[in-house]
Amino acid sequence: MPRAAKRALALLVDSGLCVLTIWLAYCFRLNEWTVLTGVQWLPVFVSLCMALPIFIVMGMYRAIFRYANMAAFIAVLKAIAIYGVAFMTIFTALSVPGVPRTVGILQPFLLLIAIGLSRLGIRYWLGDTYQRILHQNTLAKVLIYGAGNAGRQLAGALTNSAELNVVGYLDDDPRLKGGIMGGLPIYDPSDLPVLAETLGVHNVLLALPSASRQRRNEILEHIRKARVNVRTLPDLTALAQGRVAVSDIRELEIEDLLGREAVAPRQELLDKAMRNKVVMVTGAGGSIGGELCRQILRNAPSSLILIDQNEFALYNIHAELLKLAEVYKHEGLQIVPILCSVRDQDRMEHIMESWRPQTLYHAAAYKHVPLVEHNAVEGIKNNVMGTLITARAANKYGVSNFVLISTDKAVRPTNVMGASKRLAEMVLQALAAELTADRLRTNFSMVRFGNVLGSSGSVVPLFRQQIKEGGPVTLTHPKITRYFMTISEASQLVIQAGAMAEGGDVFLLDMGEPVRIADLARKMVELSGLTVRDVDNPEGDIELAVTGLRPGEKLYEELLIGDNPETTEHPRIMKAREDFLFWAELSKKLNSLNASLDRNDMVAARATLAELVSGYSSTGEVSDLAFTGAETNPAHEDVNALASGAGNQLRTTGA
Repeated sequence: MPRAAKRALALLVDSGLCVLTIWLAYCFRLNEWTVLTGVQWLPVFVSLCMALPIFIVMGMYRAIFRYANMAAFIAVLKAIAIYGVAFMTIFTALSVPGVPRTVGILQPFLLLIAIGLSRLGIRYWLGDTYQRILHQNTLAKVLIYGAGNAGRQLAGALTNSAELNVVGYLDDDPRLKGGIMGGLPIYDPSDLPVLAETLGVHNVLLALPSASRQRRNEILEHIRKARVNVRTLPDLTALAQGRVAVSDIRELEIEDLLGREAVAPRQELLDKAMRNKVVMVTGAGGSIGGELCRQILRNAPSSLILIDQNEFALYNIHAELLKLAEVYKHEGLQIVPILCSVRDQDRMEHIMESWRPQTLYHAAAYKHVPLVEHNAVEGIKNNVMGTLITARAANKYGVSNFVLISTDKAVRPTNVMGASKRLAEMVLQALAAELTADRLRTNFSMVRFGNVLGSSGSVVPLFRQQIKEGGPVTLTHPKITRYFMTISEASQLVIQAGAMAEGGDVFLLDMGEPVRIADLARKMVELSGLTVRDVDNPEGDIELAVTGLRPGEKLYEELLIGDNPETTEHPRIMKAREDFLFWAELSKKLNSLNASLDRNDMVAARATLAELVSGYSSTGEVSDLAFTGAETNPAHEDVNALASGAGNQLRTTGA
C-alpha cells in the first residue's frame, strides 16, 4: 500500500479505538453493557477532536509499525499522556452533566492499552517473528538426538535457521523422557518410527560429542529402521558461538559408518619422526600424501618438502598447508612444493642434495587397480622403479628414515598394482639387508594397510553421489569385503610405525574386522532416509546393482603373507617377517623386468612379476592399452568398465 493509504488506515483504526474505549469506560462505570445515547456521545466527539491531532503532531504516524521499537512506544506514551491530561481536565476535573467523572479517568488508560497492543500486534504480524513462524511450517522438521548441553546448543543455533525447524529431542535417559526443554518435548528414541510419520520428521541430527564410536554405531543401527536422514555437525561449540554456519551440517562422519574406535596417537613417536626435522613427502598431492602432510605440519617440522608430478594437486596441497601453518603459528616453517616424477633419478638426487631431508614418506604410486591393469608398463615403472630410484637417492644423501606406503593388495596379489607394490616392498627389504652397517645411511621400512575411507576413489563419496542421483548403487560382487580405516588414523599410524623402524621392517596396521561392501551400501541408503529395492522390497527407493568383478579384483583382501605377525609397542601396529630375495639376485631380475618394460613386452614383464612375487597370479590377460588397439585386444570390453562398480575397488593411498 502507498504510505498515505497506510497512514489513513492507521488514523481510521485509532479513531475506532477512541470510540471503543469510550464505550468500554461507560460499561465499566455502569457495570453493565450499555448503548450510548444523548450526551454520552459527547466524550466520543471530544476524544476524536483531541486525540487525532495530538497523535499527528507527536509523529505517531511517521513510524513504520513493523519495525516499531522502544522509541516509538515512548512516543505513544507521551502522546496519550498529553491527551489524557486534557481529557481528564474536561470530564473529571471540570465535569460534564450526564457524563460520569470516572469515564475521564478510565478512557485514557484504556486507549493507551488499546493503541499499544495494536502497535505490538502489527509489529508481530508484519515483522520477523510472525513471518519466521509462518516460514518454519515450510522448513524441514528435525529431531535432535541428545538432550544434553550439546543438544541445547544445537537447538539454539538452529533457532533462526532458514533450512531446519527443530520440533523436539530424542534421548534414552529415562529421567528426561516426556519432559520439556526450551519449549521442545523430549521423546523416547524407540518412538522414532511413529514420530517420523506423525510429526513429518525426515531428519535426525546427532548431538552426541562424548558418545563412544560403539555407542554411536548402536544408535545408528536403531535409527536405520525409521527411514530418516541422519546428519551430524562439525563442531558444536563453534556452532553455538556463531563461528560455523548451520549450512555446515553434513552427512554422517565416515567414522560413524565404520563404527571403529580410533586410538589416540603417541606423541613421542610423532615427535621422534618429525619435530624440528626436514621431512619430505612424495605423492604429496594425493589422499594419503596430503593427509600425511597435514599431520606432519601439526608436529612442527623445520621444513616440509612436497614432491608430486601433478601440478594442480601440488598447488592445492601447498595452498592448504600455507593456511594451516598460519593457524598453527609455524612462522619459520618452510613448505616447499617441487614438481617432479620419482622416476627422474637426476632430479630426485638433486632435490635430496639440496634439501637434505631427514625423514621421507614415499606415497607416490599408481594404485587404482583397473587402471594399472590396463596401463601395466607405466604402473610397474612408477611403483617399482620409482621406489628404487627414490630409495637409492635417499640413501646416497643420508635420509635417516624412509617409509614406504604399501597396501594389503600386495599380499598374494591378483593384479599388477598389488604385485608391483609387493615388489617395491622387496626392493626396500633387499636394500636394507644389502647395505652393511658401514654403508647404510637410511633406515628403510614399509607400512601395509587396507582401504582408507574418504580418499579419492573411495567407496563412501561414490555411494553418496549414487544415492543422491537416485541410484543404482553399484557393487562388483555381493560378497566382496574390504578392510577400512580413516585417512587421518592411517596417516598417524604410518608416522608412528616409521618411528619404530629398525631396518627392513614390514609393518601391518590393525584394520579391525573386514566390512562387506553390500552391508555398507545398505546402511548408507537407509541412513539417508531411503530403502533398498530388492526382492523382499520391490517398491524400495535405491537398487543395489551388481556389475561383476573387474580385472585384477579380489573378493577378499589380506594383510599378511605368512602366519607369524609380531606385536609392537603400539596396539594398532604389528610387524611381519616376509621372505624376500637378496639384492644380488633381485637386482638381476629387476634389470630383466626393466628391459621388458622398455620393450613394452607385458608377457615377459608379467612372467618376471610372477617369478619374483610370491602368490601372484594374474586373473586376466589385459594388455597395455597404450600399445594394443581395441580391435586386437581381447579384453577391450573391460575398458568401458573401468569406472563401473568403482566403489568396490578402492585406492589404498593417494598417488
